[in-house]
Amino acid sequence: MNKSLFDNYNLAGINLSSRIVMAPLTRCRAIDGNTPNALMAEYYGQRAGAGLIIAEGTAPSPNGLGYTNIPGLFNEKQANEWKKSTQAVHDKGGKIFIQLMHTGRVSHIENLPKGAEVVSASAIAQPGTVKTYLNGHLPYTLPKEMTIEDIQHCIKEFINSSSLAVQAGFDGIEVHASHGYLPNQFINEASNSRTDEYGGSIENRCRFTLDIVKQTIKHIGKEKVGIRLSPFSYADENENPETVIATYKYLASELDKLNIAYVHLSHMGERNPLKFNLWKEIRKLYSGTLILCGDFTKETAQQALDNNEADLIAFGRDFIANPDFVERLKHNYPLAERDNEKWYGNTSEGYTDYPFYNEK
Repeated sequence: MNKSLFDNYNLAGINLSSRIVMAPLTRCRAIDGNTPNALMAEYYGQRAGAGLIIAEGTAPSPNGLGYTNIPGLFNEKQANEWKKSTQAVHDKGGKIFIQLMHTGRVSHIENLPKGAEVVSASAIAQPGTVKTYLNGHLPYTLPKEMTIEDIQHCIKEFINSSSLAVQAGFDGIEVHASHGYLPNQFINEASNSRTDEYGGSIENRCRFTLDIVKQTIKHIGKEKVGIRLSPFSYADENENPETVIATYKYLASELDKLNIAYVHLSHMGERNPLKFNLWKEIRKLYSGTLILCGDFTKETAQQALDNNEADLIAFGRDFIANPDFVERLKHNYPLAERDNEKWYGNTSEGYTDYPFYNEK
């Protein structure tokens, strides 16, 4: 049976209006104490035509607020403000998950609230610099190696955040275990030199991520939990390719046992042979819904569905300047160009001021 990008899709009991997903996009508009706001609700409401929205990376803990003006979801005030976004999407018939993103070592202490700390699997600094609130770009802060107690507390923070997400009206959560953020810092040998049960072997390095998934399932249900992975992304550059392959095959097998809502693979638009072969292995090992993301076009997305390489296709940057992206794709309307200078910022410019095609 032929699949179309524009078919309805049953995602763990949730009816999606199409197979097109809006990928999470960091936009840095939570300018008042990392709390979401009405402007963000307007932005997500405009894009409710996506089959599924995965809202931007959102910190489940004060320790996870590594970037300036990213939203959090670890207290009642934040949950109440997020209700504006979920309501805006649901009022238009859309569905919305939220990505829980703990930055871990991808952080600077100046960006964290008082009392918070930069933490990671090991005391190994992230290479490069990060923008800070007061002093421009600075080298990433050397993280504190998490104790077992820190790890258990962090897992509880993910549980609390996932429960608050459901309270706020989200249809589910996505654990961000890719792009070098905290779960990925445990998975990756280059950032994890531990010698306890959370380091060393593949099973141990994946334990933290799988513990988060298992515990959130217990509290909000498996149908409300997804995960994002990015094998062979820039975060894996310092790892042996054979290790990366073995690690993600193990993760795929373990996630298959948990029957979660989906696995979301990013950086998958390019046909890098190593990446493509691993992707095919993951497809064999994980029998649930698979989302692929990464520079897809309408044609390559449809091809991925035709070849049974994926069930859903996520588009990210195309949604920035095209709130009606699904309609534009469906009717072959031209896509608007985004203004990269306004990707981040404190205002509606380059955020909610892009018109729908029929408004021109």
